[in-house]
Order: sequence, then C-alpha cells, then structure tokens
Amino acid sequence: MLSNPARPLWLGVTLAVAVIVFAEAIGGTVDAALIVSASLALFIGGLIGRRAQGPVLQQSEAGPPRRHTIAEALLANIPDPVILVDRRVVVMEANPAARRLLPGLKLRHPLSFSLRAPDVLDGIEEVLRTGSAVRTEYATRVPTERAFEVQIGALPMSDMPGSGEANVVLFLRDLTEARRLEAMRVDFVANASHELRTPLAALLGFIETLQGPARDDAHAREQFLGIMRTQAQRMTGLIDDLLSLSRIELHEHVVPTRTVDLGRIARQIVDMQAPLALKRGIALSVERPDIPLPVLGDRDELLRVIENLVENAMKYGGSGGVVVVSLHRVEGVDGRGARIELRVRDEGPGIAAEHIPRLTERFYRVDTASSRQQGGTGLGLAIVKHTLNRHRGKLIIESEPGRGTTVRVSLPEHRPDTVGPMPDEVPARD
Repeated sequence: MLSNPARPLWLGVTLAVAVIVFAEAIGGTVDAALIVSASLALFIGGLIGRRAQGPVLQQSEAGPPRRHTIAEALLANIPDPVILVDRRVVVMEANPAARRLLPGLKLRHPLSFSLRAPDVLDGIEEVLRTGSAVRTEYATRVPTERAFEVQIGALPMSDMPGSGEANVVLFLRDLTEARRLEAMRVDFVANASHELRTPLAALLGFIETLQGPARDDAHAREQFLGIMRTQAQRMTGLIDDLLSLSRIELHEHVVPTRTVDLGRIARQIVDMQAPLALKRGIALSVERPDIPLPVLGDRDELLRVIENLVENAMKYGGSGGVVVVSLHRVEGVDGRGARIELRVRDEGPGIAAEHIPRLTERFYRVDTASSRQQGGTGLGLAIVKHTLNRHRGKLIIESEPGRGTTVRVSLPEHRPDTVGPMPDEVPARD
C-alpha cells in the first residue's frame, strides 16, 4: 500500500488559493509577490499535511488518490474558476466554477483540449520555464461574451513523488461586469456631452449673431431669444434628469417605508396634464376603482414615474388622439400578495419589437430627431426603471407598429390598518 500524497498537496493548495483570494478581496489584483507567498504557503501546507496525516491512508494500486475533503470543499466555494495542472499541462483538479466555464474540462486530460487560448497556454509554459508569475487575459464568445484576467503561478512541490504533481495554478477573475460598467460610463459621458454640446452651440451661435449682424434687428432679436430660451430649457431639463437619476440610484437599495395611494397620484398627474392634452387635441382620461390603492412608496418619485409615462404617451403616441391611464388591483397567485397595476395606453404609431428591450437605456431613442424636437432627454424611462427597482416594482412595455403602446407598472399592494378613507400619505407600520 502507498501513502496518499493528495492530503498535503491539497492542504497546501488550499492555503495558496486562500492567499490569492484574500489578496483579490483587499486589493483587487494579484502581483508576483503574492504568488510567491502563495507558493510558500503551499510548501508549508504540505509539511503540515504530512505531519498531521497520522496513520497511513490506504488505497488500491490501480485507484486514484483520495482528495483532501476540506481542501475540496473550500475550492468548491471559491466563486472564481481555479484550475491545477501538472508539468505536462494535464488537468489535475478544477473547482465547479471552472467546470461551468469550460464544460469540456476533464481530469487527467490536457488543458488544451478544453481551453484553446494560446496566450494562456504560453503563459503556463513560461511559468514552468521561469517560475515567475504571469498575468494574461482570456475571453469567451459563446454562449455569452465574457472576459477574464488569468493569474498563473508556480506551485513547487519537488518533494512529491511521481512526475504528475500539480505545479501550476490558474486563477481566473471575471472582468465582464467591470468591463460592461466601464463601457456604460464611457457611453454615458459621451452621450451627456453630446446632448449638452448641441444646445450650447446653438446658444453661442445666436449670441454671436445678436452681438453682430442682428444687433439692431428687433424682429430677429425676439426670434433668436425665443429659440435660446428653448435650448436653455432643454439643458435645464437634461441636468434635472441627470440629477434625479443620480439621486434615485444612490438610494435604490433603500425600500420606501411610507404608504401612498397610487390612484390619487395618477389622478393628480392627469389633472396637471389636462391643459396640455387639450391644447394638443388629445383625449386624456383616467380609470380607477372607487377604493384606495395603497403601495409603499416615495410620493414624489411615483409622481415622476407616472408623469414621465403620461408625457411619453402624449409626445410619441398622442397622434392617435387618445391616452388612457387606468389602475387595477390584481389578485396574487401561488400565495403571493395582491399587486396594484397602472397602465398607460395610447393609440399612436407603436414601437417595433427590436427597440422595446432598449427603451430603458440612458439616452436611447427610437427616433432621435423626433425626441429632441419634442424636448425629450432620453432619460425618462431610465428614471422610471430605477425608481421601480427601488419600489420593488415591475415595468412591462407592450407595443406593435400601428397598434399603439401600453406601458404597465406593477407594485406590491400594502394595506395599513386604517379606518375610513386612506390619507394621501401615512407612515407604514413596522
């Protein structure tokens, strides 16, 4: 019978990976010094494992060695992929995250069978040749596009018998979300700069004209001042929307604790928008049951949500002549509580299916020219989405070209113990 070399190996590997994960948690990167520290931890772990091993474990001559259960459990709970290979670049071990990333990954098979990344394989060869840590990148395209930073470090175990010992660890850190957020930040800055640059350029042009050729032209002055006022209002609206979006995102994780009547808020918005609807020839109406429709929410934020939805319906769907705001109490299913649903329906031109998933993106517009002409900032539905996230609500947009658009907002019902008509806003019970 042979002694089991897996126990000291895996205890050491666990310490090594623990060092790497700890470094990632506090610093975000793993440098060469930390890899060396991990290798030292591996060596010490091997010594501890051999001393603590106690009685010799037995196994059959033909069977594989038993893995250390503690090390296996720890690696299984590391969220990032970790792969161990020997000097022949044959896979010795991989945690579940690595198996999910590389479905073709198999033990005792060459890593190149499942990971066809020349930069990674070359990095392993360099680590085996020099013993120095290597950092490279790995990207996948199928089934989804993902990006990883691969940390490759040497794990010297020269005292282990056999030639198939694990000598290299690959630690893959997922950069997909960070790259996506960086791309969103770049797009946001570019879009915001573009949206502000256009009215600023118009203002500067008209100011120069009024200071020059139109200095004494009263008619041109009145005309240009009107346009300048419109452009200034557009910039003001854009800045207000950006500030609102920033405030909502800052408190998005905080659930509101006050009870408001969604029906009363909807009635208030319809009354406020009635003069504008009459001016545009739009029949704006509200349909609601004669019962309170209580939800937990921030009154001002819900006012902004309904206002944005009604304004969008009037701007882009008002050509149909009808905008209807309706409220409904929907009974819960499967033991879930009831929900209050608000619907804003128009009979306008509708929206093509390919645009609907992107309507809540910042600055996304189906028709950019029409939106700017109507005074839209491209942030209204983004504000609606983040507000509903805070209120644990849902947003559904249903539309077909030529058949109008219906936007549905669903919020959990909240019924405080009140007697008689519900006040417009009362503290929620603990």
